Amino acid sequence: MNGKATPETPLPRVADPTLPRLRWLWEELKFHLVPWGPEFRERPGTARAIQIGIAVLVTVAWLLAGTGRIGPAMVSAWWIGWSVYEVAARRVCKPWIKDGPWWQRHFRPATLPDLMAYVATKNVLIGAVLFAALQSTGVLRFLARMPALQWLH
Repeated sequence: MNGKATPETPLPRVADPTLPRLRWLWEELKFHLVPWGPEFRERPGTARAIQIGIAVLVTVAWLLAGTGRIGPAMVSAWWIGWSVYEVAARRVCKPWIKDGPWWQRHFRPATLPDLMAYVATKNVLIGAVLFAALQSTGVLRFLARMPALQWLH
């Protein structure tokens, strides 16, 4: 679990400037939202299922928090737990971070503090954008009124 690029986990190359914008955006989203690398598919089914389950649980916690059904302490605990998991996953699968402007794809090997700072900053920004989008689109009000979700309260 070292944070160094190896032949198995080489540094990603700089993005091809001729990539269409949608492809570039897709690559950016995958890099920031998915902590697993290409070798994730090669892991045993149980490990993969557990990791996907963690991602689903965190997503449900976001939605419940947005509807006011989970208190701030629980949301913070879920968020910190996910962040710790993400740092560990990225340290194995994506042991590098971007260096330079965010829109470019220049990478360097990451240290543990690098990954911790990256994950913390990224997750705070994602949380703010997620809750703002869910609130502005009315999704949170809709979920709060759904009788089928009453068992979650």
